[in-house]
Amino acid sequence: MPFFVLFLTLLISTPCFSQTFNDLIKARGISRKCETIRAEIRSTNDAIDFIEKTYRKKDPDYADFSIRQQQQLLRTLNEEWTRSECGEPPPEPEKIARPSPHPNESSDQLWEVGDRRWTVEEERRFERWVEETITEDFFIRYKIPTDCADAVYAIRWIYARIAQLPVAATTRDGRWIGHWSTDWKHLPTHPEWDKDARFRAALHYLLPKTWTGTLPFDTYPVRISPESIVPGTLFLVTQSHTGIIGHVSLDGSQAHPLQTWESALPVKVQKLSLKYFFSTRPESKTRGGLVRFRWPVFENGEWKYLPGEEHPFYSEEQYAAGFCEGSAGFVEAVSRKIDPTNYVPMEKMEKVMGTATRFLRERIPIVLAGYQQCGNGDCPEGSELWEIYNTAGRDGMIVSLMDHLAQIIELNHLDPEMAKGMMEAIPIDISEDRSVTLYHVFQNHLWLSPHPGDSIEARWGLKKCETIYEQTRTANDSIAFIERTYRKKDPRYADFTIRAQQQLMGRLSEEWTRSECKESLLRLEKKIRLSSPPVVSVKAHRGSKRCEQIRTEIRIANNSIAFIEKTYQGKDPGYADFTIRTQQQLLERLNEEWIDAECRKPSPTPEKKAKK
Repeated sequence: MPFFVLFLTLLISTPCFSQTFNDLIKARGISRKCETIRAEIRSTNDAIDFIEKTYRKKDPDYADFSIRQQQQLLRTLNEEWTRSECGEPPPEPEKIARPSPHPNESSDQLWEVGDRRWTVEEERRFERWVEETITEDFFIRYKIPTDCADAVYAIRWIYARIAQLPVAATTRDGRWIGHWSTDWKHLPTHPEWDKDARFRAALHYLLPKTWTGTLPFDTYPVRISPESIVPGTLFLVTQSHTGIIGHVSLDGSQAHPLQTWESALPVKVQKLSLKYFFSTRPESKTRGGLVRFRWPVFENGEWKYLPGEEHPFYSEEQYAAGFCEGSAGFVEAVSRKIDPTNYVPMEKMEKVMGTATRFLRERIPIVLAGYQQCGNGDCPEGSELWEIYNTAGRDGMIVSLMDHLAQIIELNHLDPEMAKGMMEAIPIDISEDRSVTLYHVFQNHLWLSPHPGDSIEARWGLKKCETIYEQTRTANDSIAFIERTYRKKDPRYADFTIRAQQQLMGRLSEEWTRSECKESLLRLEKKIRLSSPPVVSVKAHRGSKRCEQIRTEIRIANNSIAFIEKTYQGKDPGYADFTIRTQQQLLERLNEEWIDAECRKPSPTPEKKAKK
């Protein structure tokens, strides 16, 4: 063996040389890692410079958000540089994340707002966003479960997140959370709100913690005028129901100038219902009525709400004793304040006919697609497909339009035969080989079926007797439930609620007789409409049968409210108000039962308890 090779072999085998060699390899590894970090820091700074140069003027909101994301990456790289013992820090421009221009904010919070604050102009942008963006399938597309209060809170929070504006909410237990909250700092963020895990986790936490009873803390009453009652305004029946105005019509073509988006119990991923504004007369002590969200402001080192009376649209006029003078009620008084125009009756009738025709023709492809998907019984009520293809909300609008059309003809003494002829001349092609007229719907609008699995004939009111039969059966089921649940614990409430159901059954019986229906002639749908099968969790949850029973009764109560609104709101508003209040009381009782039974929806999608 040559001497040099022998010498080198002996040298390498010594402990001292071995340790030195290992240190050299380790140092080379560290050096490469540090160079990689240095290159990443340089690239990130270049990205910040590019965003500043390219987007600062044309889209400052995007620039701020993207730069904050890059700054978070710089902080992470800086920590990795220190942890990797890279020795000397990188050159000055690359050393650390550039300091935030807003020292009161943290990258750990839901989102940073910088200097952005709510103003009248920002509210106008929110108004346009609501009108252009919110559709009946909005929460289905983003898979967000809602009830009525969830929907309005979620709409405000989603917009604030998109626009990088302050937002807050009061929870049931009195906690105040907002964009500054850092409880979800461990989750990543994303420029698009629906992909932002941190934001969606906060929203998922927030919605079960809020309800119609917390909205008075987060809203303020507004003037009743076209300038302040706009898309994005809420109506609130405290501890009962709420919705958000989606559209304002000032041309006389609608049954009411205000059209609202509303969700309902039970909490689930569901369509929003487009309805005409309806609300009981509000009282100042409950802070309900027409309201808007308050503005969070930063003062003395903390976030707080701007006092209600300092908001630009603040007013308590709707609570005044004389607000409804000269009107049939609160709903009509609001209509006259928003649109005081006296329309020529004939022109008004033609406009409403046009709106009704548009709604009906838009309904045709939904009904056909629903029957194609659900005609074989694969869409039980409450299932995802049922939610997509049912027309409950749209049918309610059609009923309101038809009732309004009847009122225009009757109150203005227009010729019924002339109106009939006009409506008979308007075809509604419900399938390739079948057509009905606008007049047919005018005569049978109460019996349109919203269920996607029903036959095309039933969907278009051609099976009136079958529909009356099913509504009667539902009322009987409600009476049986009330007897079973409340007869012993609260007999007076049981008597009161059962009387309301009996009144409804009496009216259905009158319609059955007037339509010359006979049970022997019924051709009921062959399939049986089932409720969605309960999701089975690995661990049995307490009182599962009882909870499913309560869930079913919540659905029945909501269906009853929808039916009463559709059937009697126009022709007998006094009866409708009374009966709806009764159903709302039942919903409150069911909420208590839900809590007492410690009901929880099985994972993976937790359900909130029923809200009032």
